[in-house]
Amino acid sequence: MPTRRLARVAATIAAGTLAIALTGCGAPPWADGGSGDGSTPKPTSTSTSVPTPVPNDLSAGSTQRTLAAGAVTATVNYWSDLTMDKWTASAVKPVQLSMVTTVTPNDGQKVFLQKATMVAVPGNAAQSFDALGAQTDQATTAPGYLVLDPYSYSQVFSVGPVPDEATFVTLQFTYDFLIQTTPTSNEYAKQTATDSVTVAIAQG
Repeated sequence: MPTRRLARVAATIAAGTLAIALTGCGAPPWADGGSGDGSTPKPTSTSTSVPTPVPNDLSAGSTQRTLAAGAVTATVNYWSDLTMDKWTASAVKPVQLSMVTTVTPNDGQKVFLQKATMVAVPGNAAQSFDALGAQTDQATTAPGYLVLDPYSYSQVFSVGPVPDEATFVTLQFTYDFLIQTTPTSNEYAKQTATDSVTVAIAQG
């Protein structure tokens, strides 16, 4: 009897040892970062915000626009002698323009520029700031500056300091033309053309 009892005890111990050994073969849940349910953890993705590009019509150095005002077509070139990296908020930023016009139908009447105005409005992606004071070139001769091709008009306007938060400035141009009603007439028709040029403000 004692011999049988010892054999049963030995068999029980062996079975327990085998169960422990089998249980130890698997990796513990925390070894692979899992939650303990055997599932594979999914990688998490992080989103990065892409800054909004700042518009700049003078990024190539200059820009040309064709403006229509009734029978008048004006071709205007804009540029700046100040390089774009120096268009900082605190700098005085010059803007040059040159203009020439044509008239349709061309019966020999002349086209005159009576007034040119520029208003600079600084802003950023979130808001617009107060406009700077308007700059106006009023013709000093009557009825105005002759701008019919081949005669042209040139002028320099300046954009003063803008808020440090501004990332660009929008230049709003207005051109007032007088057109002879006939080639020999002292009567004129008035036409107005508008344009908008956006220039980036250099940061840092």
